[in-house]
Amino acid sequence: MDIAWNAFTPVASLAGGLLIGAAASVLVLCNGRIAGISGIVAGLLPPSASDRAWRALFVLGLLLAPLLASLASALPAPRIDAGYAAIVLAGLLVGVGTRYGAGCTSGHGVCGLSRLSPRSAVATACFMAAGFLSVYLLRHMLGLQGVLP
Repeated sequence: MDIAWNAFTPVASLAGGLLIGAAASVLVLCNGRIAGISGIVAGLLPPSASDRAWRALFVLGLLLAPLLASLASALPAPRIDAGYAAIVLAGLLVGVGTRYGAGCTSGHGVCGLSRLSPRSAVATACFMAAGFLSVYLLRHMLGLQGVLP
């Protein structure tokens, strides 16, 4: 196994984790809501007037953050070693998974685990196991090195 040491960014990773934790904490403390992205976006689809504004502002913040970050320093060029069909299929599978799992990795892994939710612990363990199994099967059993970075 090769480790890409040039991609090892502990300071940036720690800063990002702190920002995610702070944002999730502010949302739950000030608004009483969990910062699960799939739930926030799903709440925008059949919008109700009572909570449309905060959901839209939260998603807008997610979209504007990289633009603001690009003012501070150059963003890395995105590199995806997959075709459009694989990307669309992966997105659909993630969407289906978040519906079956009653939330996404941000809702369960960040917010649920920090609240010591047993349901979130099981969901996060399942997310991780599925990821480990996918990498093992695709890279080591099927030899598809270019499928996953």
